[in-house]
Amino acid sequence: MEITNRQPHIEVADALRGFAVMAIILLHSVEHFNFYSFPSTEGQSAWLDFTDRAIWDGLFFAFGGKAYAIFALLFGFSFYIMYHNQEKRGCDFRLRFCWRMVLLFLFGNLNAMFFTGEVLVLYSLVGFVLPLVCRLSNRTVLVIAAVCMVQPVEWFKLICAVANPDVLPAKPLSSYYWAQAYPVLGSGNFIETVKMNLWDGQMASLTWAWENARMFQTASLFMLGMVAGRCGWFADTRANRRLWGYVFGAAIVCFFPLYGISNMLPKFIPSAAVLTPLALIVSSLHKFAFMLMEVTGFLFLFYATPLSRLFRILMPYGRMSLTNYITQSMVGAFLFYNWGLSLHDDFGITASVCVGVAIFVVQLMFCRVWMKHHTHGPLEYLWRKAHGF
Repeated sequence: MEITNRQPHIEVADALRGFAVMAIILLHSVEHFNFYSFPSTEGQSAWLDFTDRAIWDGLFFAFGGKAYAIFALLFGFSFYIMYHNQEKRGCDFRLRFCWRMVLLFLFGNLNAMFFTGEVLVLYSLVGFVLPLVCRLSNRTVLVIAAVCMVQPVEWFKLICAVANPDVLPAKPLSSYYWAQAYPVLGSGNFIETVKMNLWDGQMASLTWAWENARMFQTASLFMLGMVAGRCGWFADTRANRRLWGYVFGAAIVCFFPLYGISNMLPKFIPSAAVLTPLALIVSSLHKFAFMLMEVTGFLFLFYATPLSRLFRILMPYGRMSLTNYITQSMVGAFLFYNWGLSLHDDFGITASVCVGVAIFVVQLMFCRVWMKHHTHGPLEYLWRKAHGF
């Protein structure tokens, strides 16, 4: 039987997680799963040029750097739910959660066998911050999260660059690993692709995350999600609706100037050493602000409008997010990489987003059927059993 007595704040988290994973498959599809190889557009119709550009710009404006952030926020929220449930039983969840992160690392490497650029390994490594802060006060956790969100390493780089603006920034290490990955994606067989992905692909993903300010932002979002769970910010109360309104308004006020400044910086700062860290600081903040707009807007629509029925359709999809994320990688790699159908140079952006929509629809239909007879998705069940739940 399908579980129907889940608490409303958990239901909205399931639906929001489903929304984030849906956005991720659309982004990954138009990126050709981080391959970025596309057919020539020479001779292509003006209409198709327009739809390609509109889809690419629209998806990245709406979801680029935001879908993963929502996913990270809910990762911290899920930690709180599990920690709190175990705390009520008199159990200390911290060591078990560390084991859970080890298992997530293994799931991440399973995913990495197929997808060059997966995020689960990053989550499994950064996730160890949660047992370290889970017994601190909300105020202390929020201060630590704020420090992480403003990117302390990039501020250090910026100060050093201002002191010596003629120094060129180091060449990104991730570019070396991507250079190793792309030829294999374009010509390698399955075994060659797996071997490359488990080292060069993972190193490309992790070094890119470090160089693009994702490490500290992910840690911050994990902590914010945990505090959101503690404070019950996802529950539908009058006080929370007022809070969401304040957050939504503040996010709008912050987003537009930050977004404008982010686009203007290259025109006014000639020093690459200064521009690189400053651009990362500003862009990470405007993406965070936009993500808050999406989350609070989603909460309002879920609780206060008839669209709640539409959003609830995403709940089974969100409850099977691990299964969906990994199977997306398997299907996408098969479609676009050389070892599979090698459609990367056949499908343009418009066709690729249609592929992403098709994958999402098939997965959603499977999830709705599966969750009528099970309490967890297949990989969620294995993960849960492996760490003793």
